[in-house]
Amino acid sequence: MNFFEKLNEAIARNQSLLFVGLDPNPEMMPSRYGKPEDTGSSIDGLWEWLQLIIAETSDLVCAYKPTFGFYQALGAPGLELLEKTLLTIPPNIPVILDAKHGDLNTCTALAQTVFGQWQLDAITLNPYPGQDQVAPFLVYPGKAVFILCCTSNPSAAALQQYPSIESPLYLQVVKEVKAWGTPEQLGLEVGTTSPAVLEGIRAIAPERVILARSIWAEGTAEFNQILQAGLNTSGDGLLIPVPQDMLSNEQPAQSIKSLREAINQLRNQIILEGSTCQLWMPDVCLLKQHPHQDLILQLYDLGCIMFGNFVQASGATLPYYIDLRKIISNPQIFHQILYAYAEILNNLTFDRIAGIPYGSLPTATGLSLRLNHPMIFPRKEVKAHGTRRVIEGNFHPGETIVVVDDILISGKSVMEGAAKLESAGLKVNDIVVFIDHEQGVKNRLQNNGYRGHSVLRISEITDILYQAGRIDEEQYGVLSNE
Repeated sequence: MNFFEKLNEAIARNQSLLFVGLDPNPEMMPSRYGKPEDTGSSIDGLWEWLQLIIAETSDLVCAYKPTFGFYQALGAPGLELLEKTLLTIPPNIPVILDAKHGDLNTCTALAQTVFGQWQLDAITLNPYPGQDQVAPFLVYPGKAVFILCCTSNPSAAALQQYPSIESPLYLQVVKEVKAWGTPEQLGLEVGTTSPAVLEGIRAIAPERVILARSIWAEGTAEFNQILQAGLNTSGDGLLIPVPQDMLSNEQPAQSIKSLREAINQLRNQIILEGSTCQLWMPDVCLLKQHPHQDLILQLYDLGCIMFGNFVQASGATLPYYIDLRKIISNPQIFHQILYAYAEILNNLTFDRIAGIPYGSLPTATGLSLRLNHPMIFPRKEVKAHGTRRVIEGNFHPGETIVVVDDILISGKSVMEGAAKLESAGLKVNDIVVFIDHEQGVKNRLQNNGYRGHSVLRISEITDILYQAGRIDEEQYGVLSNE
């Protein structure tokens, strides 16, 4: 069961969008558990307090969120406290480690500890180091990350609202990180007291789960507006923190129940007002049906296929550009693409799936979950620090790897990736891509010892778009001559 399945089951079972921060903050610990300045009794008191919180809330919340920094601040006893706390949490409630991790050097090691050793469900990450830092966490099937995109700190406005309030940096972060992982892998962390901030983020990322923070900082005067701005059209997609002062009560369950009921009333109202989901429908009927005709038309209508003069990653200039990053935010088309890949992969023999960073990593992860094969990926560059690993993920020399990429233009990048896998003692026989640029690229792969497979060829795409009237005769002629 992946994180979001586990989360949705907990939401349905407990009828709750609330999560609890399990933070052993001595300053917030009720006095009945001891004095913060007394280190020894403080640890014991914090443990008693955390146990009470879990016992009182396990049937009222959908997730727990321990803040890693509080446990680290307590030293070795704090890490022992974290492990004891994790063992106390019911296994059917997901745990999100609030780490705000932002260090590229230690991302692989931390991912192994959090997802491999502790078996947690999700982690919060800082986006500033880029997709390089996030990718090692995404090779763990069924796990998830929440990317920090906005905080409520007043002094952070100079950065987060740069260069202007109309086009702030935090919205650019949202647009960028959507391409790093699927909605089942990647959510957003948003700290704000402003409904307008949540509304702006929700408009850009209607399909993402938002982990809300700081919404109680200035009271609840705008609570209804905050919920309306953050919830999606189905009355979901927003995880709401239990106010810290409720957790200091001797019996916090009653006040948390009241809060849950108030939230659910508003959720029901939103659902009754009539939610709709975007559904693409075909608008043409061609005499000769292509098995992926609708998929091609959807890609064009979504703006994944564009025409003009575009410089490709290989350095070549082509009269079109294929941008498949948008598909991971559209469940309808993303699942169609995974199915098309899977039709090819089901006829191949392999032990693990390798995605070529970074564009194909979400697709490789989706295929890993669908086909129940573990995923790895070769790094673009070998780091001169940290673990210096060439390959992210677990594997055994001698295993057979199928390489997945999005588009074949020259074949250079995918063969470089395959070579890195082979340098680690792995076997690569097959390379599967979504679109083949043709021009003899598969022959080039074959000459280097690889079998090339593709869902679509660029000539097929061109023919369908022309027959459907999506491109004119001039565009068709230019593309046909490629």
